[in-house]
Amino acid sequence: MKLKQLIRSFAVAGLALAMLPAHAEKTVLNVYTALETDQLKAYQEAFNKSHPDVEIKWTRDSTGIITAKLLAEKAKPVADVIMGVAASSMVVFDREKMLQPYAPANLKALNPRFRSAGATPTWVGMDVWGAAICYNVAEMQKQGLPRIESWKDLLKPEFKGKIVMPNPNSSGTGFLDVTAWLQMFGEKGGWEYMDKLHDNIAVYTHSGSKPCVMAGAGEFPVGISFEYRANTVRAKGAPIDIIFPKEGLGWDMESIAIVKGTPKLDAAKKLSDWATTREANELYAKNFAVVAMPGIATRLKYVPNDYEQRLVKNDFEWMGKNRDAILAEWQKRYSTKSEPKK
Repeated sequence: MKLKQLIRSFAVAGLALAMLPAHAEKTVLNVYTALETDQLKAYQEAFNKSHPDVEIKWTRDSTGIITAKLLAEKAKPVADVIMGVAASSMVVFDREKMLQPYAPANLKALNPRFRSAGATPTWVGMDVWGAAICYNVAEMQKQGLPRIESWKDLLKPEFKGKIVMPNPNSSGTGFLDVTAWLQMFGEKGGWEYMDKLHDNIAVYTHSGSKPCVMAGAGEFPVGISFEYRANTVRAKGAPIDIIFPKEGLGWDMESIAIVKGTPKLDAAKKLSDWATTREANELYAKNFAVVAMPGIATRLKYVPNDYEQRLVKNDFEWMGKNRDAILAEWQKRYSTKSEPKK
């Protein structure tokens, strides 16, 4: 090969190599989530096996905080996707026209209850998380505390200053508790119940997991939490009994949605498609007793087989529509026992 041809060949090859990084660049997807931090890694790794071209940048906090952040950014959205956030919050975002309608590739394989209404859903459910009480057995015996079988057992005077639960303004778990009591006992009866429960509350936390962790550590005998964290805390050897009150369990549905106007729509659709796959649902089933795809869920060690039948009749539209009024009323009545925000 002549010298000029050789130089030209090297130049063309160099130009081609120089252009590669631009094509190989990853799309950075901003995903707002309330998923537990010990779940995020497995979900991200599984997604990236099939989509190595998309890098997920998580913004993670409790449901109430993530919901408030998204609403505050409504005019100039930062998030591209909302994943693992309560369906009751998705209803609020939908009412504000913040969500992009999209039917994920595997939508027909999911239980039809796990989606918003309409021909093309604006959000799709992933799994159900619901209420559970973590009761420290060692502390119960030491302090001579009574058994717990129902929500109303928590009103007994022996529990004064011994119960912790999540603040519904910060925590989706707290919100599903409050809305369940209002739906089970009626509006008047629900607030009367919470007034009496408040007398026995030591502190309201800003995390749905924290009350169970505190109960497991013996800081307080009773923590109102949710079944995933209760199951993991007990599995790690904490001396807790997990109580599923006989009146019924409040619950919500972790969901995924695309933020309207995202400039990364293709990457957002890839994540939404993956979140509805069998692989994704099998991962959810490691954490939760009820998932979107039928036939996937397996029994969690410390969660009863009839768990799904214990869930209260829930109205997500009502929860979303009345969210602000419920939270404002709760704040007015009970915020004096809420832990300081970080």
